[in-house]
Amino acid sequence: TPAPSEGPLDEGSWSENILEYFLRNNQITTEDGAEITWYHAANHKAQMNEALKSTAHMIEADVLLPSDGAEHSQPIMAHPPETNSDNTLQEWLTEVTKSNKGIKLDFKSLAAVEPSMMLLENMKRHLKRPVWINADILPGPNGNSKVIDAKPFLDTVTSFFPDVMFSLGWTTGWHPEKVNEGYNWTMVKEMEYICNELSQPVTFPVRAALVRQSCSQLLWLLKKSNRYSLTIWTGKNDNYSIEDLLYIRDHFDKNQVFYDILEPQNHEFKQAIGIKVNL
Repeated sequence: TPAPSEGPLDEGSWSENILEYFLRNNQITTEDGAEITWYHAANHKAQMNEALKSTAHMIEADVLLPSDGAEHSQPIMAHPPETNSDNTLQEWLTEVTKSNKGIKLDFKSLAAVEPSMMLLENMKRHLKRPVWINADILPGPNGNSKVIDAKPFLDTVTSFFPDVMFSLGWTTGWHPEKVNEGYNWTMVKEMEYICNELSQPVTFPVRAALVRQSCSQLLWLLKKSNRYSLTIWTGKNDNYSIEDLLYIRDHFDKNQVFYDILEPQNHEFKQAIGIKVNL
């Protein structure tokens, strides 16, 4: 069995609040989730290297097993529908550990989780920083992609690393030509039912275009535990306004919401709330 991990309050532990970590390293000035910057889909070597040179605090990447189906295949960095990559998780971790950036690994298949945890375990002493482990475990608004089975996912990760930050989401869809329902009560109650059993901090990735119509549900969810937060994300062609983001900003605590959003909205949003953007 894995050795017991450090307590959650230890500096550099994986579940340390990212605001505390980056404040301590003088990379942000206040406990405000909007100050944290993200580099999304740093999967191939070119994107990974760009992410490492960027000013982003957190690097997000996607992990799956290659399509060749070999029994002992190594996890690779790719986002479906891609099934191959010029980058393995091992190579990715080797490079990222040379930086001081936090990492978020998004798992697209259950099969990739255990071999990835074994690689992470080998690198643990070099990873004194926030580590977020992400999967979509429940169907959400217009969600049709396959979810990752919550129990084996959570059990596998926890068996290696009791001290980690979970990012647990819903599969979603968004259609420009119709009214899009938000996250409903069934969805948030199912999520709370799973997460109230956990001891780890959990962030819920929610789609920007669906959040405003789900405010009551998400406020209810975050009130259930001080371990919970939101991470707002956007699809490339999603239609939403800066007003939607400002509405979220007004209704939730600043230290409870992170914004992993694309340009140009990211810039406009930061300008609207008075946060300087380093380009």
